[in-house]
Amino acid sequence: MLTEEQREQFFQVGYVVVPHIYTQEEMEPLRSELSEIIHSTAARLHAEGKISDTHAEEGFYTRLTRLMDDHPELTWDYLRAIEGKGGGGHTGEAMFDLLTHKGLLDIMAQLVGEEIVASSVYRIRPKVPGLERGAVPWHQDSGYFASHCDKEMIVTCWIPLVDATLENGCLYVIPKTHENGVFAHKSRGPSGYLIIPDADLPLPEAEAIPVPVPAGGALLLTNLTPHCSYLNTTDTIRWSLDLRYQGRGAPTNAFQTPGEFDLNAPPTEIACYPPEGDFVVRSRRDPASVHTYRQYVERRAMYDKVSLPVPGRSWEPYQPLVEAK
Repeated sequence: MLTEEQREQFFQVGYVVVPHIYTQEEMEPLRSELSEIIHSTAARLHAEGKISDTHAEEGFYTRLTRLMDDHPELTWDYLRAIEGKGGGGHTGEAMFDLLTHKGLLDIMAQLVGEEIVASSVYRIRPKVPGLERGAVPWHQDSGYFASHCDKEMIVTCWIPLVDATLENGCLYVIPKTHENGVFAHKSRGPSGYLIIPDADLPLPEAEAIPVPVPAGGALLLTNLTPHCSYLNTTDTIRWSLDLRYQGRGAPTNAFQTPGEFDLNAPPTEIACYPPEGDFVVRSRRDPASVHTYRQYVERRAMYDKVSLPVPGRSWEPYQPLVEAK
């Protein structure tokens, strides 16, 4: 549970670190699931004659790096296998166990109430050393959500599977700026990332605060807290998760099928991120509405087959400044 000081920091400053939520033993099943994905992908590419060395002797924190170093052109083969469509495609049982962990949900209840929906936007982040895509530019999570949800509380739980340090790419935040609404974002090329240009940052980048987090702990962020991360400069992968939760009163598609999506419906009936399926993880009022593991897998699969828009966002392309020569 959060202390009153931690809860106050979250709401007043926009973020807080909770050092210990998961034990190493609780995180190990997900590491095993992800290791198996890497192994099977490497085995397939080897059978297809695309790679000669599967680096089977390497461990969870180095194997993907070796595979990508050998064949950079196959980077997306590995990332798609790990992340799935949109980044939230992995629906292994260990993933569900971490999403529905009692300790984490107890904390979420202090921030969004006892009726908890897991927002569809959860992600697995393998920040491979030197991988350009591993550096995520300044943004607010609300920049990706429907504009009618700008005033909703959607909590991001950023959870490293290894100690997150300055060297391997912990997150940076700009504190006490989450009450200023959504800043101007721009879309940034094929990576799909949004970026708040330097001129639109609420404070100079030099005033941002790095936030190291131990493995099994979490950095909790509001959906309006600007944050970013830089390149991993170590020789091991910084694996992390970002999970998101909201109260049941916020717009959700947890009780809809993709076929019921209606862009012209009242905003209260349109999920904050329609392309993927939300699911209920706790309800004191209606326990029968909590989605089981099987229902969670079915919901994610249903939404994986369609492509739905995010209403109310039309960010312009990002044009970096070019120095005159």
